[in-house]
Amino acid sequence: MTIRKINPDAERVRLKKLYQYENQIYNQGYKLITGVDEAGRGSLVGPVIVGAVILPPNFYLERLDDSKKLSPKIRDKLYDEIVYNAISVSSIAVSVEEIDKLNVYRATLKGMKKAVAALNVQPDFVLIDAMEIYFKNIPHQSIIHGDALSASIAAASIIAKVTRDRLADDWSKIYPRYGFEKNRGYGTKEHLDAIKNFGFTDIHRRTFSPVKDMLQITLPL
Repeated sequence: MTIRKINPDAERVRLKKLYQYENQIYNQGYKLITGVDEAGRGSLVGPVIVGAVILPPNFYLERLDDSKKLSPKIRDKLYDEIVYNAISVSSIAVSVEEIDKLNVYRATLKGMKKAVAALNVQPDFVLIDAMEIYFKNIPHQSIIHGDALSASIAAASIIAKVTRDRLADDWSKIYPRYGFEKNRGYGTKEHLDAIKNFGFTDIHRRTFSPVKDMLQITLPL
């Protein structure tokens, strides 16, 4: 795969815009800004992965963007660069059991707090993608579409996405009939057909349709 060349001037303009939230917060005197994002909330299988990243001030990483806009090859490259250069990185797996017990939204909120707590330095400020979450002792802000508007959240989205995709590659070897290496556990036709033909696995979320529907059908009266 050939990595597309970029226009340096256009990239500088794009990155300046991507760092607008961070620069505003730095100007208020904060130094350690954490971005938080998740991957896999809408999947039918496996954990939600939450990433948290503190980038160094004035650190501009070429091609950094919302993980969904990037090719797997560029995501992997950026993952390595983030891990190498960041002040701190953490990733937390929110288990299928927690998701089924709490519901996916509440379980993800819990995972976000755990991901911030797992950083090896205490952040001064937390930026969160979309979800409203309260940190008692840390200033914080939720940003709609934050993974496309904030460098810190974009970095966290890459950590979460790459970590979860690697898990899905492992699942595909254990459960080869479900196409997890391609669908990542989301409800594609191939995946839904496999559930109909072969049933669900022990990593499917029991509270998500169609697994929930199948359980209701098979439960005794």
